[in-house]
Amino acid sequence: MPLGTGAVAPDFTLPAQDGTSVSLAPLLEKGPVVLFFYPAAETPVCTKEACHFRDLAGEFEAIGAQRLGISKDSVEKQAGFAANHDLDYPVLSDPAGSVADLYGVKPSLLGKLGPLQRTTFAIGADGRIKAVVEGMLKAEIHADEALAALRDQSE
Repeated sequence: MPLGTGAVAPDFTLPAQDGTSVSLAPLLEKGPVVLFFYPAAETPVCTKEACHFRDLAGEFEAIGAQRLGISKDSVEKQAGFAANHDLDYPVLSDPAGSVADLYGVKPSLLGKLGPLQRTTFAIGADGRIKAVVEGMLKAEIHADEALAALRDQSE
């Protein structure tokens, strides 16, 4: 079961596609963060999801929210994924699934094997989870619902 609404989002540090380390806490000092876990770079639904987050950049920026993608893919695979699709936000490498574990995001096959479940967390600047979006095949709803949840918080 993923962490729920109202839970404190665990801090973490992971490498981004350019090799730099990205931590949650400093980002939250600047405003809300949308953290989305996706099964695998360059697969059709994951690409659609990542591009939808890219395409809504202006809307996330308007509410001061930053976007982060995470999968078990290597830094090199994330670099190619980001470059191939002009992603304008960090995609992080969590090969051991340690951050996914912190958030309760499990592999898709019986919770033990395979890629991670597609799960998105909208995290307020206070570090608390405002919304959790799940759904393996519904790529578009993740960015849309996270954006809506953070907009509700900012009003």
